[in-house]
Amino acid sequence: MLARHTIYETVRNDIMRCVIMPGAEIREADLAQRFGVSKSPVRDALQRLENEGLVEIEARRGHKVRAISVRDANDLLELRQILEEACVRKVARVASDADLAGLDRFRVVDTTSAEAFAHYNHAFHHHLAVLSQNQRIADETMRAMDFYARLVLISLSAIADRGFDEPLNDHVEVIEALQARNGNAAARVVRRHVGKSRAQIMRALGARPIVG
Repeated sequence: MLARHTIYETVRNDIMRCVIMPGAEIREADLAQRFGVSKSPVRDALQRLENEGLVEIEARRGHKVRAISVRDANDLLELRQILEEACVRKVARVASDADLAGLDRFRVVDTTSAEAFAHYNHAFHHHLAVLSQNQRIADETMRAMDFYARLVLISLSAIADRGFDEPLNDHVEVIEALQARNGNAAARVVRRHVGKSRAQIMRALGARPIVG
């Protein structure tokens, strides 16, 4: 059981971090050799990833990472907007003054790489989800952000030469609105932020041969 879980978690993390790119083939034999196991736990791990929509089976060809669909990306961004607007409104109402003051640590970010910014971005939105004090909102927000992580890496890589000041400024605006306990203002920034992300991501997907 431990081997199956380890294989699942490791391969899932590689997919989410784009170490294994969308559309890439995944060979059972290669994974079995990598983890020093038989093919049985590898198949079980790949089945879990298939159930999550991250991996698909091609007839007579085996497994591959599911390509990123433009429609799926649009659906995910819409879901993210709905969840995050609800999240920040709740945070403005229920978070303690100390928790809101603690958001100041997200005003500064390592901008040396797209991956570094993606890690910061995930941490910021995860923290907001926790501050909502609504476990279902937090769980669904983080599930959406897990799948969004690949889109962030791809889109940020496509515009890395433009820097990360704009998305960081949006985060700072969210922080300031929350510290003023203005949930509606924070939700407006989220709506604008996701809208810009949508345009950026769609351009990036259109420029890369990984769209399903």
